[in-house]
Amino acid sequence: MSVDQTAFRAALLDPERPTPHGLGDGRGGPAGRRFDVYRNNVASSLIDALELGFPALRELIGPNNFRAVMGVFLRQHPPRAPMIALYGADLPKFLESFAPLAHLGYLPDVARLEQALRECYHAKDAKALDPAKLQAIPPEHLPTCRAELAPALRILRSSWPVHAIWAYNMEPGAPKPGAAAQDVILTRPEFDPIMSVCGPGGAAFVLALAEGATVGAAHETATSEAQDFDLAAVLGILIGGGALTRIIPGDRP
Repeated sequence: MSVDQTAFRAALLDPERPTPHGLGDGRGGPAGRRFDVYRNNVASSLIDALELGFPALRELIGPNNFRAVMGVFLRQHPPRAPMIALYGADLPKFLESFAPLAHLGYLPDVARLEQALRECYHAKDAKALDPAKLQAIPPEHLPTCRAELAPALRILRSSWPVHAIWAYNMEPGAPKPGAAAQDVILTRPEFDPIMSVCGPGGAAFVLALAEGATVGAAHETATSEAQDFDLAAVLGILIGGGALTRIIPGDRP
């Protein structure tokens, strides 16, 4: 007797659902308890993967609470792809509407930061631009150029001190977070991601470059947001993080 795959997947992550009709125990009887054990093992393995992927989140709400919350999450958002290492992309949105944790408004952005770290780590490799090629461009020509950015680059804009919250929970001796909002640029110059808190206008500049704007147009976007935008500092983050892969010349002024 065949088993309805849709019913099987639904029952696999929901202990309230009955054993799917037609599922046997290998000896001609119904699966019964065997399926319950299998279902528990699958759920536990997914929660284990989420613990590895979101360690700061686990630290913030405690290990027991984390496993309980993730049990609710995985039933509403089962894996959609076979790469379990990236499972959890829906977690930030889930946390935004999860009433029992609504008083911890920074949790969704902490989850976004940790998901960005995972995506950065697993992103496709790309050869970084030789800094000498950027330095060789005459300053008056730079505003018309466009930049090609590495696939690993990630940008997170937050109204919370998201990096400071993450560091306080993950790095011994890190200072207690203040109240200031933080934008974070994630790069991967070698094997492991690096998080850099960028100054005012920095995230707006990089996002504009990612959307195809020229350096000059991206600079205008950044300075319209922050008059004290520091172009050299952001370029230093991108170059040091291997996030610039190509500079495309534009029309000469």
